[in-house]
Amino acid sequence: MSVVFRNYSPEPFFTEDYRKVREFLIRLNSDKICEARLPWGAWEWAVTQVSRDNDNLSKIGLWEDDGKLIALVTYECRFGEGYFCVDENYAYLKPELIAYAKKALHDEGKLRLILPDGDYDIQRAAMAQGFRPTERSDYTSTLDIENLQPYALPEGFSFVSMADDWNWQQYNRVMWRGFNREGKPPYDDAKISERKQMLSSPMIIPELVIAVAAPDGNYVSHCGMWYQPRDFYCYVEPVATDPEYRKMGLGKAAVLEAIRRCGKLGAKQALVGSNQQFYFNIGFYPTHTLTHWEKLPCQTK
Repeated sequence: MSVVFRNYSPEPFFTEDYRKVREFLIRLNSDKICEARLPWGAWEWAVTQVSRDNDNLSKIGLWEDDGKLIALVTYECRFGEGYFCVDENYAYLKPELIAYAKKALHDEGKLRLILPDGDYDIQRAAMAQGFRPTERSDYTSTLDIENLQPYALPEGFSFVSMADDWNWQQYNRVMWRGFNREGKPPYDDAKISERKQMLSSPMIIPELVIAVAAPDGNYVSHCGMWYQPRDFYCYVEPVATDPEYRKMGLGKAAVLEAIRRCGKLGAKQALVGSNQQFYFNIGFYPTHTLTHWEKLPCQTK
């Protein structure tokens, strides 16, 4: 083996390095979920986000063996955080990955590592290099599609997808209100362009991007979905419901309808990066926990 390190391309969006990372993440989770916090759908969603830090892309680290990507150290959207993905045949690289993140991914000295509980090798490597676990965690939950709950929309409400007559102003509206932004949503060309960027991934299957339309035509709930037919799982991201329409079963219906469509294409499980009770109530159960680690000063009581 001749492992070579290099940096990610500084160009944003859909570059060759973007594609290599996506294919690497697909490969890692091809038989079972090994990288729960950063499945390829999470990578796709991050790449298109307006909030993503595109100034530090060249600090993402790639390790290759004969041109094949075998390890990745990256941030998701915010610089100053570290995610680690490695082919287990190269697990010996884990201390090197931690060392690289410590050197290259800190934001003015601040760095948070997101490490999977149970991966003792990478936890010990982080501990040896001065990091300590904190009380903050990320979670991934799973739903078995064969056990999909029944669901229905209230009278007058309907599903619409990107494959239908998708209304970008309405998509902007439900995302603005669904994420509890104050005031009226802006509808200027710049904002609509941002929304289009968020759904610009070449991996999107338009029939799987779902909104619930109210009787007046307003989009009042939304579920984004990431799936490719050869995968055994799909990934939910994001979910939003207009505050005025919550507690009506609309978010549940949007999520389960999107999952049902993935099931028809071959998916067996759905993943979501959350431990919210909403997801547990509709059939998800917790499967993976990742703890945030930081370089903390030693304290004594």
